[in-house]
Amino acid sequence: MSIAANLARVRERIAAAAIRSGRRPESVKLVGVTKTVGSPRVELAVQAGLEILGENYVQEAREKIQRFHGRVRWHFIGRLQSNKAKHAVQLFDLIHTVDSLRLAEELNRRAVAIGLVVPALIQVNLAAEATKGGVRLEEVRALIGQVAGLDHLRIRGLMTMPPYFDDPGRARPYFRRLRELSEEIAALGLPGVEMTELSMGMSGDFEAAVEEGATMLRIGTALFE
Repeated sequence: MSIAANLARVRERIAAAAIRSGRRPESVKLVGVTKTVGSPRVELAVQAGLEILGENYVQEAREKIQRFHGRVRWHFIGRLQSNKAKHAVQLFDLIHTVDSLRLAEELNRRAVAIGLVVPALIQVNLAAEATKGGVRLEEVRALIGQVAGLDHLRIRGLMTMPPYFDDPGRARPYFRRLRELSEEIAALGLPGVEMTELSMGMSGDFEAAVEEGATMLRIGTALFE
């Protein structure tokens, strides 16, 4: 299938999952994961209507952002090192992977320097997997309480990446827990913190994520392979 056909099919599946769970399809945003995808193929996706692109590496993203300047929105979805924070705040419309006070403070400092307020998500490592980034569940509230005091960083929600399962239904409890955690944090009413976004769900399990409340899906394989 062509990239345009893949995109249409993914959108159909997202809409069906949203409707099954009593949600509006337009409440779910599709982030096309373009890591290692060449610019000509990304161009086909953009021409087909893909509006948000997600990148894992700052340098790879920089080259693509220059090519597609102003045509799409860019999200950073990879593990972000503090020494890349300066570039990240300049390049991306949303950062999905804040997982430490050190990183949050560096993003805030870099945002102050250029007069921006940076929207971000807190990445939560619900399964405490050593190979993945993210703050552990028991540390999330403390981190958000600290980050809430940073004037140039605005927390818009949470992100997670559950363990890989052959059966996407097994990821559902992780998606549900992130939604519950979001509701618990929203109830605290912290200044500068909104729980409007849930970034969860990838090519193999995005329908379950939508049914559990995802507002952003990070999808690469189902679009580009």
